[in-house]
Amino acid sequence: MFDKLHAEESRYEELARLLSTAEVQADPNEMRKHSKALAELEPLVETFREYKGVASELAQAEEMLSGTDADMRDLAKEELKSLTPRRDRLVAELKVLLVPKDPNDQKNIVLEIRAGTGGDEAALFAGELFRMYSKYAERQGWKIEVMSSSDTGVGGLKEVIAIIEGRGVYSKLKYESGVHRVQRVPATEASGRIHTSTATVAVLPEAEEVDIQINDKDLRIDTFCSSGPGGQSVNTTYSAVRLTHLPTGVVVSQQDEKSQIKNRAKAMKVLRSRLYEMELRKQQEAIAKDRRSQVGTGERSEKIRTYNFPQSRITDHRINFTTHQLETVLNGDLAELLDHVSMHYQSEKLKDATAVS
Repeated sequence: MFDKLHAEESRYEELARLLSTAEVQADPNEMRKHSKALAELEPLVETFREYKGVASELAQAEEMLSGTDADMRDLAKEELKSLTPRRDRLVAELKVLLVPKDPNDQKNIVLEIRAGTGGDEAALFAGELFRMYSKYAERQGWKIEVMSSSDTGVGGLKEVIAIIEGRGVYSKLKYESGVHRVQRVPATEASGRIHTSTATVAVLPEAEEVDIQINDKDLRIDTFCSSGPGGQSVNTTYSAVRLTHLPTGVVVSQQDEKSQIKNRAKAMKVLRSRLYEMELRKQQEAIAKDRRSQVGTGERSEKIRTYNFPQSRITDHRINFTTHQLETVLNGDLAELLDHVSMHYQSEKLKDATAVS
């Protein structure tokens, strides 16, 4: 571990040197690339340097402990009492900081929410989930843009696809993919029975053109008249677009814009992100085959969370975490819930990294 830390510190120092050279300062792309790499290394290097300072103080205290001066030995014992736990904490932090970063963590996301089993009640729940993520996005200062949506006419959503842009969006929401289950008494239920409904959530890292190349020959593009609200253009112009990726069979439709060009651009964004996610899943499945257990595969078929209204309870089944702040969470205060999930998976990654090393 310490060989790796020394190597990373050397790389940090070399990046700092390069940033001060006239050649790099004259090239905006190189400047941006090296600045980003330096910023990513900074927390690790600062923690390592703090650790080295504490280790040096500990060595001095241990030397004093072996001396003949009784007062100095007592002082050394006090120093050891405070420095040892500090050193241990820094070692634990360094282990976490050495865990490989997810290269997608800083990406924007494509958020897809669909009503599952439960009819209108499932659609209402899908709408509430979208509102919850929208409120959380607002709290984070992120921008959210609806790409397409299909409502039920009674306040619910059959499906909604949106792009959320901002710093570290994927890192915060990447573990939200899966089946979300709601348990409550529907407004239309006269006998007061609790019904169970579901909605699926997919969080896809937004893919750039450099991430996924799509050949024109692999696409079938169909145009058709928009349906639903939209004024005079509805059912009169072929502005809606349906893209079919022939090699995979993935289909994306977009009709929210009156312009066919805009609809096609939006559909391409969603298609590229879906294809990128498929590639990520292939990689994860290949890695998982070599592991003793598959923890947190992110499969959408997994029931990850239950929202129980009668008990005002939310339970995340992956980490056995329960909170009774259901209303608060649905109003966008997701921080505690997301932090617990993230800490769980961070700890699993750390176990894997330790096992490998």
